Amino acid sequence: MARIKFEGVSKRYPNGFKALENFSLDIQDKEFLVLLGPSGCGKSTTLNMIAGLEDVTEGNLYFDGAVVNTVPPHRRDVAMVFQSYALYPHKSVAENIAFGLRMRKHPREEIERRVRDAARRLEIEHLLDRRPNQLSGGQRQRVALGRAMVRQPSVFLMDEPLSNLDAALRISMRAEIKQLHQAMQTTFVYVTHDQAEALTLADRIVVMREGVVQQIGSPDEIYEQPRNTFVASFLGNPPINYLDGRLEAADGGVAFRRGGLTLDIPAPIVPKLAPFAGREVTVGIRAEDVSEHGAATPGRALGGRITSVLPVGSDNFLEIEVEGRQLFFRVGKEVRHRDGDQAVLSVNMNRLHVFDKADGRSLIRGDARP
Repeated sequence: MARIKFEGVSKRYPNGFKALENFSLDIQDKEFLVLLGPSGCGKSTTLNMIAGLEDVTEGNLYFDGAVVNTVPPHRRDVAMVFQSYALYPHKSVAENIAFGLRMRKHPREEIERRVRDAARRLEIEHLLDRRPNQLSGGQRQRVALGRAMVRQPSVFLMDEPLSNLDAALRISMRAEIKQLHQAMQTTFVYVTHDQAEALTLADRIVVMREGVVQQIGSPDEIYEQPRNTFVASFLGNPPINYLDGRLEAADGGVAFRRGGLTLDIPAPIVPKLAPFAGREVTVGIRAEDVSEHGAATPGRALGGRITSVLPVGSDNFLEIEVEGRQLFFRVGKEVRHRDGDQAVLSVNMNRLHVFDKADGRSLIRGDARP
């Protein structure tokens, strides 16, 4: 198994582009770590550094305490699963799975045993004699996983492995990958821009932007306590709603005001926000943190004209114009809505997010300073 550590790592290319800047990260042995962020944020570069496919410009990369900056890929004991599957079209499924073992001169009996074991675990035993062009996308992905599994690596690397699959198949493959990690008890590092994959699979998530770590934490921590507006907006479906306004002292407490809208800050977080009274802020309200049930209490509700109703199976997404902004909320289908109707929604104020408008940092987290 392996513990991987980045210590002040930067990656610069000859053209001057910086893919990573002073990147530090400690990946624990047997952890499932997900690198999450938009295209170009540096997550694939980070994965390729672990694999040895990219050189470290500055800093050090460690495997189990030993610097591996100059260790070639074939000596790092890592296996990688790519977005494109990278299967040999002229070889059978069994031959594709066994290829790495044959290159390493493993005994034939051991190769056959490992291939059978991997195929059984991935439920592709009946496909071993087929060629890749005879397989579905999900079956090809299982073959790619099998080829990595038989290596029994210390580190399992995955670069957007499910992005070519349809939505239903992605869900089932997530479950299989999670079960695979639990069975193999190996360090997994997984790259994706899909928030659902990150939230489903990860022990910890690293949110990245332009080569810089924005936040590291468990899925719950990243979702419930985002460090800044970028992190908050990258997780959630629909994305979190933002309203700019001002924090003001009010009756011994604190309130958020924008035009005719007032939201009273709940008592438990007033001590955190009171030092910021008078500050221009951005309030974040997640789509699911509203309700139509019960009376809408002043200071804990918002309303506006419904501009669009989007049915999504068990729920409706409502687009509502609130103080000049178009906001999206998720509500039940019990109440029928139509475009143009007026809606008043109660806000779960205990789940309110408040960010500094100037730099986007959270003012509720313990590390905020006036």
